[in-house]
Amino acid sequence: MKIDIWSDIACPWCYIGKRRFESALAEFPHRDQVEVTWHSYQLDPNLPEHYDGTEAEYLVSRKGMPEAQLRQMLAHVTEQAAGEGLSYDFDSLVVANSLRAHQLLHLAKEHGAANEVKEALLSAHFEKGTDIGDADELVRIGLGAGLDEQEIRAELDSGSRITAVQGDIREAASLGIQAVPTFVLDMKFAVSGAQPSEIFASALDQAWTASHPVLQSLATGDACGPDGCAI
Repeated sequence: MKIDIWSDIACPWCYIGKRRFESALAEFPHRDQVEVTWHSYQLDPNLPEHYDGTEAEYLVSRKGMPEAQLRQMLAHVTEQAAGEGLSYDFDSLVVANSLRAHQLLHLAKEHGAANEVKEALLSAHFEKGTDIGDADELVRIGLGAGLDEQEIRAELDSGSRITAVQGDIREAASLGIQAVPTFVLDMKFAVSGAQPSEIFASALDQAWTASHPVLQSLATGDACGPDGCAI
């Protein structure tokens, strides 16, 4: 079974959704036969490479919400993240365009290290106050996943995988995806948002059953099998 996941590194619910999905997948009986592919998505592709301000200030300017109300929302997200073992720190978060991080993710995908790099990027952004637009920080993350430094820097300098990032975003649009995270199972079923693990577990079961149908017997009678014939 194939599962395609669209998410943005700068999306707090995407990290929470990743954890909840992983919890469900760990209990899924057929988890060894599941192939997960990460796809890029940008919530704000027009964000400058670096934003001189806090996450709260950025969101207030973008959403036009009162800062007090926005901070309540951030507190709620932080609480939800803590329930999944994540330590969000919005006061230290560095607001940066996620494009270069997605370039690194595509490079990692080519080397079979996408999940490890995705995890490291999300943790760096939401828990460690790392600038995910900084080349040296991205190199450090890539090296931690076993990638080659020269290859990482070459990608960040050339932007050769930007077309792959944009291709993911166009595919999301063609599928009707308008919010992330979105989990697409066998290109037939979709789960949108950071749903509870129970919802992901149910979706895995439904998608597996749909792609691996079991014959339902309408009647049984005398027959022969591997152990002989009925007498």
